[in-house]
Amino acid sequence: MKIKEQAIFLLLAGLLTACGTTTMITGSWRKDNATANGYQNIFVAAMTSNIPVKQAVENGLEQQLREKGLTIEKSVDVFPPSFSTQTGAKRELVLSKIQKTGADGILTIALLRKETESRYIPGGAYYNPGLRFGYYHRFWNYYSNWSPYIYAPGYYDQQKVYYLETNLYDAKTEELIWAAQSKTYDPTNLDSFLKGYIKAIETQMIKDGLINANQKTQ
Repeated sequence: MKIKEQAIFLLLAGLLTACGTTTMITGSWRKDNATANGYQNIFVAAMTSNIPVKQAVENGLEQQLREKGLTIEKSVDVFPPSFSTQTGAKRELVLSKIQKTGADGILTIALLRKETESRYIPGGAYYNPGLRFGYYHRFWNYYSNWSPYIYAPGYYDQQKVYYLETNLYDAKTEELIWAAQSKTYDPTNLDSFLKGYIKAIETQMIKDGLINANQKTQ
């Protein structure tokens, strides 16, 4: 197996403000007969040269997956910060170090691309039919309350979108067992990204039968 270094989440590491981040799974694939019982010791590798980001991503996945009863090994604990296949590391060396941890599966996370999308925000107001306000009972009260919003012009907004791929490989055969692609909108900081990304990946792994929703650490 060849593990490539990629510039993953570099812009996320320096952001300071917190806010909710939306991560969506855009597609997933699972090898036939792959089940939640197949892999119990997972080696997690965030493929980036940004060490603080690597640690944060791998620590976050470790915490979430341990709660499902899995044993987790992390690349930051096995390979030195300067380690990379680009520095001449051999396949046999990489695999032997991973297999010595006892891992039966390898989970990789990589940034595929980053884009900027434009979206049109229409003018107008939000209406909740479940609410009843006093100003609904008089025409002018209703008109004067809503008209500034309803007739307001729309505008264009830009947002950053990060496309990631998460793969699970068999540690012995190197065969791809499961893969998921996701996109994250406007991550404002690393913590916000991790909460949305990890939850989305966990939910998809449960949906695809890779981990057990009810299994907890004893």
